[in-house]
Amino acid sequence: MEKLILIDGNSIIYRAFFSMPPLTNSSGLHTNAVYGFTNMLLRLIQEERPTHMLVAFDAGKVTFRHEGYQEYKGGRDKTPSELSEQFPLMRELLESFGIAWFELAGYEADDIIGTLTKRAEEAGQEVLVVTGDKDMLQVVSDRVKVALTRKGVSEVEPYDPQQIEEKYGLKPLQIIDLKGLMGDTSDNIPGVPGIGEKTALKLLHQFGSVEEVLAHTDELKGKMKENLVNHADDARMSKQLATIFREVPVERSWEEMKFDGIQEESAVPMLRKLEFKSLLERMSFAGGGNAAGEAAPAEQVEIEVTMVTQDNLSELIADLSNIEGIIVESYGDNPHQATMMGMALSTASRHYYLPFDVLQEEYAAEARAWLADEHVPKRGYDLHRVDLVLFWQGIAFAGAEHDVQLAAYLLDPTESDQTLSGLAAKYHLSPVPGDDEVYGKGAKFKVPEPEELSRHLARKADALLRILPLQRQDLAKYEMERLFYDLEMPLSRILADMEKQGVAVNKEALKELGVEFEAQISKLVTRIYEIAGQEFNINSTKQLGEILFDKLGLPVIKKTKTGYSTDAEVLEKLAPYHEIVQFILEYRQLAKLQSTYVEGLLKEISPKTGKVHTYFRQTIAATGRLSSQYPNLQNIPIRLEEGRKIRKVFVPSEEGWFILAADYSQIELRVLAHISGDPGLQEAFLHDMDIHTKTAMDVFGVGPDQVDANMRRSAKAVNFGIVYGISDYGLSQNLNITRKEAARFIDQYFDAFQGVRRYMDDIVKEAKRDGYVKTLLERRRYLPEINASNFNLRSFAERTAMNTPIQGSAADIIKLAMVRMDEELYKHGLKSRMLLQVHDELVFEVPPEELEIMSKLVPETMGKALELSVPLKAEVSSGLNWYEAK
Repeated sequence: MEKLILIDGNSIIYRAFFSMPPLTNSSGLHTNAVYGFTNMLLRLIQEERPTHMLVAFDAGKVTFRHEGYQEYKGGRDKTPSELSEQFPLMRELLESFGIAWFELAGYEADDIIGTLTKRAEEAGQEVLVVTGDKDMLQVVSDRVKVALTRKGVSEVEPYDPQQIEEKYGLKPLQIIDLKGLMGDTSDNIPGVPGIGEKTALKLLHQFGSVEEVLAHTDELKGKMKENLVNHADDARMSKQLATIFREVPVERSWEEMKFDGIQEESAVPMLRKLEFKSLLERMSFAGGGNAAGEAAPAEQVEIEVTMVTQDNLSELIADLSNIEGIIVESYGDNPHQATMMGMALSTASRHYYLPFDVLQEEYAAEARAWLADEHVPKRGYDLHRVDLVLFWQGIAFAGAEHDVQLAAYLLDPTESDQTLSGLAAKYHLSPVPGDDEVYGKGAKFKVPEPEELSRHLARKADALLRILPLQRQDLAKYEMERLFYDLEMPLSRILADMEKQGVAVNKEALKELGVEFEAQISKLVTRIYEIAGQEFNINSTKQLGEILFDKLGLPVIKKTKTGYSTDAEVLEKLAPYHEIVQFILEYRQLAKLQSTYVEGLLKEISPKTGKVHTYFRQTIAATGRLSSQYPNLQNIPIRLEEGRKIRKVFVPSEEGWFILAADYSQIELRVLAHISGDPGLQEAFLHDMDIHTKTAMDVFGVGPDQVDANMRRSAKAVNFGIVYGISDYGLSQNLNITRKEAARFIDQYFDAFQGVRRYMDDIVKEAKRDGYVKTLLERRRYLPEINASNFNLRSFAERTAMNTPIQGSAADIIKLAMVRMDEELYKHGLKSRMLLQVHDELVFEVPPEELEIMSKLVPETMGKALELSVPLKAEVSSGLNWYEAK
């Protein structure tokens, strides 16, 4: 039987945005609303199996309803840019899925859906409407069901006429009478003052409609009667505003809404662009692709490969000087714990497969020596990981000269598929099957037989050799050779050395900290119970909401479909009203520290070394920043004293040594002062002034003595907001002010620092002309949407153009500092070791006799990493652990 699903696009995407945590792809494009919407869409398709689908959108803010009532929807805030930029993405995704969508100026999505349900009903077809708006219940009938979203958009609650009767005691069409009496604050529909849902339902059960209620006001008493008499016109108008118009000229035929299933050839590239990897893995296509929705590979060229054994090892040894490419294969996400599979070593004319068990044998000493020789250049794929995996198997690796994965990232950091399979396709080479296709995924992962494995590695090595000259051409063409060969490649080796070294952790101190946190948590729980007057589950949103709002009577800030919201934003706003709220906030913070950083770190300590060995990634962030995994040491919270205490457990690995930490001071703002040439910013840094105080002085037009804590806090928020391309919505959330105030504050900033405004304007013009922006070290970021006709996509690209040169240059500078420090440690013959890079901070372990020289050498080297028009400044400190070094 045919089945039509109609979706209220605006309603669902709004709810998805505000219920999902922030999410961006590697290009920095916000995607949380699209992700939530898509997740719901896939579940709907799977469960309902529709034959026809359409998503309806509002077209503009003015509808026919404004003709009779200008204030309709007048109370709504302007849509945050973080959300509005996702609407065109949503439409693009729908098209890639083969799902029809429609909008029409002057009408709302509700009206389009109402019209289509009427048409479908008349044709005898089944319809399911998905929305977050209760108004839609008025179209429910025997053939039309409405599913209202709950918990953001993760669940839906279906309604047919019987369920409306059970819940409200009303017929579907009486929903408009309900809205007529009680109004709707979200749409600025006034209703009648003093009449909420409970009273409205009571009146409708008695009289049946708005008109009948108004006709019988003489039977009512008191304030309610007075309000109904005085606001009778409002009630009639509100009912009219809530009535869905079902005669919209919708230009979509039944055939045009036909849904034939998601087509992989168009859907997969779109999902990859959005980087929805988990959704790709969930989807399965019938066209021969794998579980991740990847297309079946084209015909592959068969490649001959020599399987190395003890008997023919001499052939490989004789050919080692001709090796041009190396592929080392291992499995396991964490390279410090990965399992070796084997390697391919390739000359221009021959591929060798060297099994790992052969490499480990005594008779393969010459092959191992070749791998360890730093004077022999190695070209391969993800050589950073290769270095680590071999090290933990007791095999040395050195001489990395060209890493194809790293070069691919540098040439286009927004490219989502940097695998050899993806790069072969990008350069139009013979297709290479993806690893998932050969090995399987998840529970289906299996190491293939040696013959199949050797062929797969040889194909990858063959692709590697063909990609190498093409990448070299591109690196030269885009003036990135110095960035790649003098910065990123040396840094790859330095990072591997840091990761092998690891950071010592005082396990007992970590356990003691856990005991301390547990005791504090226990005290907080007791105090919260005392204030509440009863025990309850603090982690339960429902129970906490009942205590705060029902029992203690605190003002309701935000409601969800399931009841009261008690998220962090709500609690922060409630803190001034009652002492219990601050205790709950502290409880949550401590509970997270305990689970994530105490228990989590204990699991990551290596039983062999007693250290944690993080994994630094160079190819993740589009800005050039390093990422950290297993564990992520860049995310240890340091705003709270309890969070800072986590750093106490990181100690020197040698008895009597010290931890030394050096942190760049406001590096992004110094970069901004340099590239913008703004005299006000430059003056502050040249005279070593506090930049946030200086900003407050210039923005508020006051002297240094008149800058109070709030002024400085606001100035700090806008300073860093400018660097990260913040919108008025984002700044309003940070400072807990209105968006109008935030917008005014941003305007005042640009009035005070006109050089920054000129830079922002000029860099956007350059990006529109070139299609990309660059850092001070020529790192590129492409912005394909910079000239888009769609305002939201274009605006996002413009913000990215403004902040990428700042953030990217800051990332380049600290990477340069690491390479320079590595050279200095070697030049001075020092025993001190570089252990970590965390944001703008470098961490070392230092013997006591080198503490004095390192305290001078580190900030001096960091300060000279790159010459700017304002000084780079690094502040250094030391102690017996990382905490004391801050």
